[in-house]
Amino acid sequence: MSAATFSLTTRIMRPAAEVFAWHERPGALARLCPPWERVELVSATGGVRTGARVTVRNRLGPFWMKWQMEHRDYIAERQFRDVQLSGPFAHWSHLHRVEPDGAEACTLTDSIAYRLPGGRLGQWVAGSWVRDQLTSLFRWRHAITRADHELAERSGAIVPRQVLIAGASGLVGRSLAAFLTTQGHAVRRLVRRAAVAPDEIAWDPARGRLDPGAIAGVDAIVNLSGENVAGGRWSAARRRTILQSRVETTRTLVEALSKMARQPAVLVNASAVGFYGDRGDETLEEGAVRGRGFLPEVCLAWESAAEAAERRGVRIVLARLGVVLTPAGGALQKMLPPFRLGLGGPIGTGRQWMSWVSIDDAVGALYHAIITEACRGPVNVVAPAPVTNAEFSATLAEVLRRPVFLPVPTLAIRALFGEMADGTLLASTRVRPRVLTETGYRFRHSALGAALSHTLGRAVT
Repeated sequence: MSAATFSLTTRIMRPAAEVFAWHERPGALARLCPPWERVELVSATGGVRTGARVTVRNRLGPFWMKWQMEHRDYIAERQFRDVQLSGPFAHWSHLHRVEPDGAEACTLTDSIAYRLPGGRLGQWVAGSWVRDQLTSLFRWRHAITRADHELAERSGAIVPRQVLIAGASGLVGRSLAAFLTTQGHAVRRLVRRAAVAPDEIAWDPARGRLDPGAIAGVDAIVNLSGENVAGGRWSAARRRTILQSRVETTRTLVEALSKMARQPAVLVNASAVGFYGDRGDETLEEGAVRGRGFLPEVCLAWESAAEAAERRGVRIVLARLGVVLTPAGGALQKMLPPFRLGLGGPIGTGRQWMSWVSIDDAVGALYHAIITEACRGPVNVVAPAPVTNAEFSATLAEVLRRPVFLPVPTLAIRALFGEMADGTLLASTRVRPRVLTETGYRFRHSALGAALSHTLGRAVT
């Protein structure tokens, strides 16, 4: 039986050598793993040159599949091929090719020849599904690759930086680390265990321990550490953990950088739009006053700890993140199961405002904050078009091609989650990204439907 084929070509407004170099950098594989799939890197040696091998685990439903691939046919600045040595396909050969299209542009082509196990029966049972999956995957990959290079084009000549990330294993941290390395920057990760990889640095923020010498040479610090505020009911113990996990990490970082011979140029410290509290229909920008309640108090303490670095001459960015949209975790991941079953619907009245941001714009905004001198103080990391919870529910259902179910009653939400429900799920926070807009950040996803379609692999263009 002859192999099935798939091919996709996209024109990118960057020189071929730069696009090919992007694929050779350490974060490229992680950057090209779609958020709707669970993929784990087991091992990788030799980059993409001929003879190099990579092994990944991919989850399909309840099952894990292991792929072992070998790179072949490497031609510098032009192509490389992945050939399956073992894995789910009877045959798999994937050619990545970059062709110049004038001096300042190129075409990126992914061409795949594959055979499914089971011969004609396997093709009959799963052939259409596999082709649909490949279409979604590579449209998403090409969209990511093109947008990353367009951002690099707009950013101009950037001096490579060494960026220290606290919370690099978290939802946003993983994506940021992969993005930074493919842009040519070096990433160092803080870990709360013994450091085993060359880019890891051990610390113990609960005890205020971080060796200033270990982070020497760092140009920027991004602090994304913090206990999940929506992980359960807010008991007294959990409240302490939520607060301490943010304040202790920030204080430890500020204390360490104050003792460095050469301090970093910028500290980008995560915060949240929870700073503003439940504000109904009020439109909120960075100058709005703090709201009332537990989350605003946490955000104030968190930001105050970071502002101590400003008194030492470090530029401070307080990144007030909205609801970050990705099926890899967070709020959207929890919403997907009921919505896919056709049982999802608004929470409470559905009139509360949701200030959201796609994972790609969350990462892009943090990068913009690192490299943009004009970004200082509070910066709202949200899309420019907040929606009500009812609008969000209707849009998600439409993207998934499912009906909208009955609203979840307010009393039921409060019974399940207690005060946490009022501080998160039922709170109305209508936030605008004034600073990002005024400093020239260009959003990849300004409309909710496009953001959800992209991150869920639905009709990606």
